[in-house]
Amino acid sequence: MKKRALISVSDKNGVAEFAKQLHELDFEIISTGGTKKMLQEHGIPVKGVSDVTGFPEILEGRVKTLNPLIHGGLLAKFDDVSHQEQLNEHQIQPIELVCVNLYPFQQTISKPDVTIEDAIENIDIGGPTMLRASAKNHEYVTVVVDPADYATVLTELKEANAVQKETRRKLAAKVFRHTAAYDAMIAEYMTELANEENPEKLTVTYELKQSLRYGENPHQQAAFYRKPLGSVFSIANADQLHGKELSYNNINDADAALQIVKEFTEPAAVAVKHMNPCGVGTGETIDDAFAKAFAADPVSIFGGIIALNREVTKATAEKLHEIFLEIIIAPAFSKEALEILTSKKNIRLLTIPFNHEEKGERKLTSIEGGLLIQDQDRYTLEHAEVKVATKREPSEEEWKAMKLGWKVVKHVKSNAIVVNNSDMTLGIGAGQMNRVGAAKIALEQAGEKSTGAVLASDAFFPMDDTVEAAAKAGITAIIQPGGSIRDEDSIKKADEYGMAMVLTGIRHFKH
Repeated sequence: MKKRALISVSDKNGVAEFAKQLHELDFEIISTGGTKKMLQEHGIPVKGVSDVTGFPEILEGRVKTLNPLIHGGLLAKFDDVSHQEQLNEHQIQPIELVCVNLYPFQQTISKPDVTIEDAIENIDIGGPTMLRASAKNHEYVTVVVDPADYATVLTELKEANAVQKETRRKLAAKVFRHTAAYDAMIAEYMTELANEENPEKLTVTYELKQSLRYGENPHQQAAFYRKPLGSVFSIANADQLHGKELSYNNINDADAALQIVKEFTEPAAVAVKHMNPCGVGTGETIDDAFAKAFAADPVSIFGGIIALNREVTKATAEKLHEIFLEIIIAPAFSKEALEILTSKKNIRLLTIPFNHEEKGERKLTSIEGGLLIQDQDRYTLEHAEVKVATKREPSEEEWKAMKLGWKVVKHVKSNAIVVNNSDMTLGIGAGQMNRVGAAKIALEQAGEKSTGAVLASDAFFPMDDTVEAAAKAGITAIIQPGGSIRDEDSIKKADEYGMAMVLTGIRHFKH
C-alpha cells in the first residue's frame, strides 16, 4: 500500500513542486478545495478528501476533514497492534505525512475595511485540528506547516526513505508554536471585540525578527521579536538603509528616542544615551533643531542615538557626519544626505513612516515569574487640568518652555528633572533616588543657562528644597504635578523668589 500524504494549504508557495516530488516518492496525495484544484492543474494525481471519507464538504466548507477516516489515520500508533486492528476494522488508512497551513486570519484582520463576519470566517478549525493531531503523533507522522521545511523533508525521504525522528520532533514543535500563535491572534481579536480590558488569561504572540549577537552585556543571549500587525510607527517595523545589525542596546535606545520625538509636531531632534535623552531641540528647520539638540549636551551625544521627525537634508547630514553616532532615525534621507552618511561603514540609518497613526498598544514589562501590563503614557498637557499655583502667572515664553519640558520629562527615568528654555533642553537629571539630587544634576549641567530657564519635574516635590535650589540657580518657572501634602511649602517658596509655578495634577513616573 502506498504511503499517504494529506496536503491542504492557504500558502501555496512551493507546494506544487513539493507534492510532485512526494508523488515521485510513491506517496498517494489527498487534498481539499483550492489546493486539490491547483495540484490537478499541475498534473499531479490527487484524491479528494470527500472521496476518502465518503462524505461531502458541508456548511460552506466549514466541515471537510473533521472525520474519523481522516483523524484515525493521523492519530493511530502505527506499531500498536490494537490500533492496527481498529484501523483495519473501520477501513482507515494511516496518513504518514501532513502538509497544512491555515486560513489567512492575520492577513484578513490587517485589512482596513475588514468586517467582523469576514474575520470570523477566516478562523480555521479543521486545519489546526489536523496539525495538532499530527504533531501529537509525530512519533509516526511527519507534519509540515512551513514551506521553508519542504526541502529538508524531501531530502530525508530521498536519502533514508523516512523523515528522521529528530526532524519530526522539531517540525511538531514548530506546529505547536504556529497554532499557539494563530490562536493568540484570534484571542486578541475576540478580546478586543468583546471589550475585555483585563482578561483572566493574556495570550500574546511575537515573530522572530532578528537573532542578536548578545543582550545588554556580552554574556547574555538575546533575540528581537516583533508583534504581528504591530505599530508601523515603531523600531520593530523600521527599514534599515545602512550599517551594522542593531544590537540589544541599540534597539532599546532607538525606541526611547522614537517615543520622545513622537511628542513633537514641529521640527525636532532627540539625542539619547542609555535610554535617557541627553539633548532635545526644536526649530524652524530640522537643521536648526539638531543644532540645538547637539548644543544641549555635546559630550553625552557621542556614541548616541539620534531621532529626527523630518527628512535629513544635506546640511543636517554634514553636521551628523562630524560626530560618532550609533543610529540615526528619520522619516527619510535625501539622496545627498545618504551619500554623506553612508561613507561611514557602521552607522545605522533607519527610516520610519512618521505619517502613520499610533495603534494604542499596551506596554508589557516582564518580571521574573510574571508580566506587568499597562497603557502607554500618552497623557499630555491638553488632557491635564493645569492651574497656576503661585501669585505670578508664567509669561508666554515660560509657557512655551514648560510645554517642551513637560514633553521631555515624562521620557526621563524617575526621579527626573529637566531644565530647558523654549526650544531646547539645557540640563537633565535622571534616575536619582531623591528629587533634589536629580535637580542638582540638571542645574549643574545647565550652569549659567539656568538663568531665565524653566524646570520640569515628573512628580511632586516632597519638600521645598528643589524649588529653592532652582530659584538660586536662576530658574524663573516650574511645572510639576503637585499632590504632595507639603505643596504649600513649595508654592510659598516659589512666591518668595517671584517664580511662577504650574501644577498639572498628573505625574509621569518612568521606571
